[in-house]
Amino acid sequence: MQIIGIGVDMIKILRIKNSLKNKKFINRIFSKREIILSKNISNKSSYFSKRFAAKEAFAKALGIGFRKNLNFKDIQILNDKLGKPYYNIDNKIKNLIKKYKQVKNFQLFLSISDEKEYSIAFAIIQRIK
Repeated sequence: MQIIGIGVDMIKILRIKNSLKNKKFINRIFSKREIILSKNISNKSSYFSKRFAAKEAFAKALGIGFRKNLNFKDIQILNDKLGKPYYNIDNKIKNLIKKYKQVKNFQLFLSISDEKEYSIAFAIIQRIK
């Protein structure tokens, strides 16, 4: 196995908290599923800022940023039964990784965290033989 992409992003939670007042921002950045899941979360600023950072980290790991047909809403962050975050890999994400990393088999890794003022995310794309 070989690491073929690494990305990290950190964001001030207050920046996202202020942006959440704008419904257009929420609908432009987050998937419908992420928005629905946020209804059960008391600290929305933390929830959305961690996901924002994770989306940025993925775009950096992929190496193209948010261009070449990659949008924020394309990257969906979910949590497993134990609460561990992961990237939901749909066909568009698979095809982008295949195209820009030139691999068919891969794994994505995600770690997100926050503290009082900041959220941070770390993403890894790994080739599987």
